[in-house]
Amino acid sequence: MECKKKRNDGFCTCTYPGCENHGICCDCLQSHLKNKQLPACCFPPEVEKTYDRSFASFAKAWNL
Repeated sequence: MECKKKRNDGFCTCTYPGCENHGICCDCLQSHLKNKQLPACCFPPEVEKTYDRSFASFAKAWNL
């Protein structure tokens, strides 16, 4: 399967400077799940900017 990085870059919400997985969704998701985290696209913008990608932060952000 061909990577759609160019297309994904248009909607990737990660603001982490120097992110090596920006726009590479499959690698991003794999990396975050390995570290018991979720990727930036799972969070509202104000929470994403904190770089806290934990499941607890996700639950708090969405009032779960």
